[in-house]
Amino acid sequence: MRAILTVVCTMLMSVLTLASCAQSNHKKENNMSEKKILVAFFSRADENYNVGYIKKGNTQIVAEMIAAETGGTLFHIEPVTPYPAGYEECIEVAKKELNANARPEIKGDVSVEDYDVVFLGYPNWWGDVPMAVYTFIEKHDWHGKIVVPFCTHEGSGLGATESRLKRACVGATFMKGLAVQGITAQNSRSQAGQDVAGWLGGMNF
Repeated sequence: MRAILTVVCTMLMSVLTLASCAQSNHKKENNMSEKKILVAFFSRADENYNVGYIKKGNTQIVAEMIAAETGGTLFHIEPVTPYPAGYEECIEVAKKELNANARPEIKGDVSVEDYDVVFLGYPNWWGDVPMAVYTFIEKHDWHGKIVVPFCTHEGSGLGATESRLKRACVGATFMKGLAVQGITAQNSRSQAGQDVAGWLGGMNF
């Protein structure tokens, strides 16, 4: 009887050890905070819909919140030729670029290949990301990267931008995106910060 109990106890200890190791490995694999993180974003200040003239773009505010929470490196995707300061003029230029499938030249670059996770931020313009974001994307190899989209908007949310980015970032794995209203980012930063923190926490960042 004692021998049987010894065998049973040994088997139970083995099972518990294996379960503990599996749980530990699972946590390690899903601990995104251990990965090298880039927060690349396009953002525009000046006159924006619903918030008037602003000194810091809506998307930049959210990008900085994400970087603060994750320890990620910030990179601002900026076109060499700035958009007009006025909102109406800006969206007309953006619409022409979209229709032409343009690739505006951007200032500088960052090596996406050196990072594990890339947060991609942008305003939702005409149901798509600004064309300068595609300029950035097409400079790099996205195979094996984890991409996490986020956008600012005034009612359209992420729309079809996630599916468009998935087609552009060939070889990347995508995680759940976040949409924050521009007016919330500008005027209710505490709420925007809570939204960002909750979203990141749900993905183990």
